[in-house]
Amino acid sequence: MAEAADFQGTRPSPARRWFRRTASAVLGAPLLAGLLAVPAAGAAPAVEPAKAPTGSRTVAVSLNTLSPSVPAEDDTLTVSGTLTNKGKETISSAEVDLRVGPRLSGRGEVDDASKRSAYVPGVDPVTVGDKYTVKFPKLAKGISQDFTLTVPVDKLGLDDPGVYQLGVSVSGRTTTAPYEQVLGIERSYLPWQPEASDSRTKLTFLWPLIASPHVTAETRSDEQQTPVFANDDLAEELAPGGRLEQLVALGSRLPVTWIVDPDLLASVAAMAGKYEVESGDTTVPGKNQAVAKQWLTALEKVVEDGKVIALPFADPDLASIAHRGKNVSGTLSHLQNASAVAATTVETILHVKPSTDFAWPVNGAVDSSIVDVATSAGAHNVIARSDSFRETTELPYTPTAARPIGGGTTAVVADARLSTLFDGDMSRAGASTRAVQKFLAQTLALTEQTPDNERSIVVAPPRMPTVAQAQTMARALEGLAGNRWTQPLDLVAAAEVKPDPRATTKVPRSSAYPKKLRAQELPTQAFQDIRTTQGSLDSFETILTQPERVVTPFGNAVNRSTSTSWRGRSLEAQQYRDAVRDYLQSLTSEVQLIEKSDVTLSGRSATIPVTVQNKLVQGVDRLVLRLTSDNIRLKFNDDGSMAELPVRIAGGHSQSVKFDTATSANGRAQVTARLYTEDGTQYGEEMTFTVKVSEVTPTVLLVIAGGLLLLVLAGIRMYSHRKRAVASDMADGNGDGPEQPSDPTPDTGPESGAPSGTGEKVDR
Repeated sequence: MAEAADFQGTRPSPARRWFRRTASAVLGAPLLAGLLAVPAAGAAPAVEPAKAPTGSRTVAVSLNTLSPSVPAEDDTLTVSGTLTNKGKETISSAEVDLRVGPRLSGRGEVDDASKRSAYVPGVDPVTVGDKYTVKFPKLAKGISQDFTLTVPVDKLGLDDPGVYQLGVSVSGRTTTAPYEQVLGIERSYLPWQPEASDSRTKLTFLWPLIASPHVTAETRSDEQQTPVFANDDLAEELAPGGRLEQLVALGSRLPVTWIVDPDLLASVAAMAGKYEVESGDTTVPGKNQAVAKQWLTALEKVVEDGKVIALPFADPDLASIAHRGKNVSGTLSHLQNASAVAATTVETILHVKPSTDFAWPVNGAVDSSIVDVATSAGAHNVIARSDSFRETTELPYTPTAARPIGGGTTAVVADARLSTLFDGDMSRAGASTRAVQKFLAQTLALTEQTPDNERSIVVAPPRMPTVAQAQTMARALEGLAGNRWTQPLDLVAAAEVKPDPRATTKVPRSSAYPKKLRAQELPTQAFQDIRTTQGSLDSFETILTQPERVVTPFGNAVNRSTSTSWRGRSLEAQQYRDAVRDYLQSLTSEVQLIEKSDVTLSGRSATIPVTVQNKLVQGVDRLVLRLTSDNIRLKFNDDGSMAELPVRIAGGHSQSVKFDTATSANGRAQVTARLYTEDGTQYGEEMTFTVKVSEVTPTVLLVIAGGLLLLVLAGIRMYSHRKRAVASDMADGNGDGPEQPSDPTPDTGPESGAPSGTGEKVDR
């Protein structure tokens, strides 16, 4: 500052230099203090207290009800809601006003109107008039107050048909600002179509009945194969007021296309009979048969005349299969099997013939690999969504949903804006009302885009909607009653509508698949786990006399392992796969070799028994027991060191399989016993035991022969002596004959499944 008054190149005087240093010190002190006050790197900055909303955001306005959603000329519009003062001061002379207009042009303006939060004079609609207001003397800070506005429709100033802005504002004064100002506003939409339009949009609304897996692979050993549920949570969804009950009750009065997971139907049908529920390390009887029967009866009545789309069994995650699983052997065959059983399941339970020609990837996000996987399972229609299947040209209107994408496959592209309106928390009245009015506004604006070009639009809402979401969806569809600008169309018909020649038919690249969705996919390891389980199941199936008792429940469980519902639940998905694998292992181990102790052979030939135990309730067959010796001195059947014999055992029994052996010299041999299936696949764990050969010498044989001769001679002598005694008695007049001993009782005790004793000796 001082240098600015100096002449350039002139040395300042001592007094001036002192003044300059003093001024610099004085001015620099605050700056230095400020620098020292800056927190060190990594230190948490000071947290400023949140500021209370001010201006037109001071009061939060919620529009809880708007009735009727689509008014007619002679109706009275009723708007109710809640005011909440979020500011720091009490508001005096508060006044609630209804605002209507101007008419919005196009879907873009509908979207833009909902993005504003603050009041914008000249842009936001004007008030209807002082006659239709609600006044509050004061609105204290932090306090909420309900309000209701009632206005005859003919006082709203509605002219041409279309979508009009509708808003509710609150104005008032505060101590800081003692003049009237808008302190809060909430916007909505008012569709105005007093008479049916000459051109109406065909609207297809999907109504999904899908749930996460609840049934395990385990069944009881009774004749009915009582199923075991992991929990009883499904009953809560089926009970009055539950999610699935509400979907059926609400959908029964709406023009919707039912899209159903056959696994849900199979699970509810199982619950309608005898079932059990896991409880710790045991199971307890299920008690919700009545709830399941009631739900199935209601659903069967609802769909008897409607269109039903059956997804593959257990709603497999097509994107996970396409991106992570298709290169793992067997994965695509599981998907094909899930598709094959879908129609049979639905037809058996609901007694209607469903369409199985549709695939529905998560969020309608597709790429070429997903389409390939879907079509490999038999689908000719893929339900996509417009935020994935984007238009490549700037169309001034929303095109028809059906698009041919080659190979006889049709992409049915759902409208993203309409489909995502019901996402999020719809339990708050304000959010639900806003979604309903925006849905109605968007469908009307869509119809007005090209009145002479009737189009077919599809709405694919959340896959597993909550109760609040389902209720909001129902209110939105009820607002379309009367078909003023739309008319319902089922999904099968929508897929057959003549496509728009200007709409894109290019399937997105794999790189365009959303990263957020890709991160939720099942890992490749999941499909490898499933392949291992399937391999064990295939081996187990070949030895069973009633394989269907195992193949069906485990096949369904394998399908459930790839369910779309596992997205975002990776740990639960892993636990389910592990439970399926562990239970299968527990069943296969019920057919096993009984541990055998060392065996001693006395002589050059003998028979070695090996016991196979079957604890299953059904018999096993087509098993082979193989013995192998590591010593050429011990031979089986006089021809080698290996022998095989077939095994066939009834349920709950054991079988002793006997092998003939021959030895050429004394010594030891390690014998390995192992079970195999008929195709040579190893089954179960091998068992090893030692065979000791102790040959009898000629000297010992002579000693034994001499002993036997002495025994024979002693017997002859005893016989002769007894004969003479009998003859003497007869001569004395005693007529009783000799006493005859009875036959010995045979040993019929049950065969023990326990290991044979130590040092088991097998004689010739």
